[in-house]
Amino acid sequence: MGKILIIIGLVLIAAGLLLQYSNKIPFLGKLPGDIWIEKENVKIYVPIMTSILLSIILTIILYVVNKFRS
Repeated sequence: MGKILIIIGLVLIAAGLLLQYSNKIPFLGKLPGDIWIEKENVKIYVPIMTSILLSIILTIILYVVNKFRS
């Protein structure tokens, strides 16, 4: 149970750092495939490619962590 709490804590720290410094990452949120719709009173942003890229990166990281854990 303790190991799970440590891993959850590290994931939360990583997510917090990502949110804190996401403005400094130049390509994050501006990839081709991200949808921006701006009208007079409405702004809609759908980060499709950014979500796919982050999903692939997290999948690889979790795969490597799982390999070392087993």
